[in-house]
Amino acid sequence: MALNIISNYAANVAHRNLTASDTMATRSLAKLSSGTRVVSARDDAASMAIGARLNATTESLKTATVNVNQANSMLQIADGGMATIDNILVRMKTLAVQASSGNLSDTERGFLNDEFVQLREEIDRIASSTNFNGIQLLGDGGDVALNFNDLASGGGGAALVPAAGFDRFAITDNNYWATDTNDSGVTDNSFQVSINEGTAGQVIMTVSSTIDGAVNRTQSIDVTDYASGGTTAIGAGENATLNFDELGLTFTVNTNFSATVSYVEAGTAGSQDFGSDATFNNGAATFDSTANTVTMAADNGQQLQQTVDFQVGAGNTANDRLAIEFTAVDSETLGSGSNGAQDSIADLTDNAIDTAANAQNAVEVVSRAIDDLQRARANIGTYQNRLDFAAQNLASTQENTESARSTLLDLDVAAEMTNFTSKQILVQSGVAMLAQANQMPQNLLRLLQG
Repeated sequence: MALNIISNYAANVAHRNLTASDTMATRSLAKLSSGTRVVSARDDAASMAIGARLNATTESLKTATVNVNQANSMLQIADGGMATIDNILVRMKTLAVQASSGNLSDTERGFLNDEFVQLREEIDRIASSTNFNGIQLLGDGGDVALNFNDLASGGGGAALVPAAGFDRFAITDNNYWATDTNDSGVTDNSFQVSINEGTAGQVIMTVSSTIDGAVNRTQSIDVTDYASGGTTAIGAGENATLNFDELGLTFTVNTNFSATVSYVEAGTAGSQDFGSDATFNNGAATFDSTANTVTMAADNGQQLQQTVDFQVGAGNTANDRLAIEFTAVDSETLGSGSNGAQDSIADLTDNAIDTAANAQNAVEVVSRAIDDLQRARANIGTYQNRLDFAAQNLASTQENTESARSTLLDLDVAAEMTNFTSKQILVQSGVAMLAQANQMPQNLLRLLQG
């Protein structure tokens, strides 16, 4: 090869090899510092694509595992509530058996009946209040309210206002008003108030409840003594409470209620009845008393859902979700039997065990209620066991997916360190050879100086 001073071929070769060695050393260093074999798509595009999907699946499986644990926690809360209701039912059966005995008088049975009714209400309270993050587990929630728009002028209950004697309304049995078997919510549940002339100068206040658009229950109270001058007349600035316990309602009434009762009482053949007179006038106001119906409103999220879907997989198929079914265990359901055709403990009314005959019937109803509860608890236990197996499968799948992702993307540090060391040596050698190549023109200068 000719010696020349214009081109330094050896230096160019050394520089090119030094650049290549430095690039490879830099990439090796990037892999070592990141711990991954594929830093960018240029390293292995296919492995990067597959690894990205596997990584997404792994993270999704971790979240699915959390979902399974949350579902198990929810079922544990439901089972705990059912365990308490089971204890209550055992006590109720004990009371019913005791009241069935002929050695008790009606007075003693009355004491037992009071406890029996209170325990039934406690079942409803537990069923209503047992929830997980707002999801009802044992029965419809208590978030049922009146639609107060009905009380505005022109509304369906515009006559049930303080001018007619009605100050406030309260729902005392939310479970009753949350009952709704169709998909319309509780907006087709309502109550209607009427005050009518009765026989022998009586004045009767009647409240009718409508559930699912059909009249369900009716309860009446004799309010004759509330008339002006009556023994329980309401004075100015005072209030009284009328309890319609069979309908789960109370009414707080003021002094105008006494005027309303007096106005109805003064009618002839019901001519001034509240609820039928379009020009009702109790002396305080004139309005249409046929506007006497108030509907219910509710947060639908507080209703017992038939199923709650939990995402227990990383995909979007039916197999990636588990639907957990819940069964109501309130007084309206317990005792009705597996086909729901028999009397429930709610049907025992407030005189459930006040006589021996009633108590004997209650024994049978409560026995069915215990069987109904055990079916519901067995259903919960089945899902708990199923969730345990789902959690085991998720753990195994997550482990294997992690392993597959690791095989594709994770770096063999020992092998890469050896490779990096080799590249470092080449870089150092390249630097040394470039320095030697740059010395070669100096040899030519000696020839010129000679």
